[in-house]
Amino acid sequence: MPEPGRRVIAEGIRPWENITRFITRCIELAIADYEASVGDVIFYDRSVLDALIWFDRTGQPLPAQFAALAQEIRYHPVVFLTPPWPEIYVQDADRQHGYKEALAEYHALCDRLPEYGYKIADIPKAPVAERADWIEAQIIETDAA
Repeated sequence: MPEPGRRVIAEGIRPWENITRFITRCIELAIADYEASVGDVIFYDRSVLDALIWFDRTGQPLPAQFAALAQEIRYHPVVFLTPPWPEIYVQDADRQHGYKEALAEYHALCDRLPEYGYKIADIPKAPVAERADWIEAQIIETDAA
């Protein structure tokens, strides 16, 4: 499932102009993505959890309507994370935050996802084909367990 943030930016809502509106819209899209895909095997490039953890990480108050989402929307118990990789990290017009911010976001996810009941599986820094093979092996191993 495509990243909600880039889709929100395509709608004209930019985080550097109104971060709360941006995050709120990301949550709305992530909920819609989840509801549209229940029962299917889906990989999400960001989810409701990323947005909820943003509130924790930045100290912004979580709007009441989102307080129960981490318990209501449950993803597979293993979350694949790609650690920031300086050799391939690229900023662009839609991703204006730098590597340092990406690293802080990654560490916040690592800290909070287990509190929500998820196990983290860091995708190794390797060529694309090797990463794909590794993910496939993890899925087979998880399903066998």
